[in-house]
Amino acid sequence: MALTTKGRATRQRIIDGASIYLRSDAPGDMTLDDVRAITGTSKGQLFHYFPGGKEELLLAVARFEADKVITDQQPHLGALTSWAAWERWRDAVVARYRAEGASCPLGSLMNQVGATPGAAEVVTSLLGQWQGHIRCGITTMQAKGAVDPALDADRTAAAFIAGIQGGVQMLRSTGSTAHLEAVMDLLIEHLRR
Repeated sequence: MALTTKGRATRQRIIDGASIYLRSDAPGDMTLDDVRAITGTSKGQLFHYFPGGKEELLLAVARFEADKVITDQQPHLGALTSWAAWERWRDAVVARYRAEGASCPLGSLMNQVGATPGAAEVVTSLLGQWQGHIRCGITTMQAKGAVDPALDADRTAAAFIAGIQGGVQMLRSTGSTAHLEAVMDLLIEHLRR
């Protein structure tokens, strides 16, 4: 569906509203009435921009939040070419999740989307992009002689992703970034050896 500038803005306002709701402490699953109340849109507008209803809206929010995960880490994630750059990236990741606190919108969203068709694709795409950036940073550092060339870059990048996600889960449970900081520090230290 080709949208006008105003149509794109309205659609994005709906996505933003749903994202805000998912970041809030609101109880239970998000409903389309919740989104209507937050965004000031009618039921007709919701179904105009999201004819598949709640599932389609949640997938649009998932894509939006997934893009934000990568965007919020830039330019650091795309420039892991020195130890100082790795530290800046680490600080950006910690700052992002510290600002979100225990309510990671992507985590909350994935709890609601669950088995919705397309949800796994969104997560798989996000993780693939994220891991690819980290792998590229590792191979760049290997080419510079700063990281052991025998280190498996893809496996280590996967460990970063798993560690970050584990740290975020701990943050959601405890409200503290201590676990996230610890895993990132240990993995960067592992690269330096």
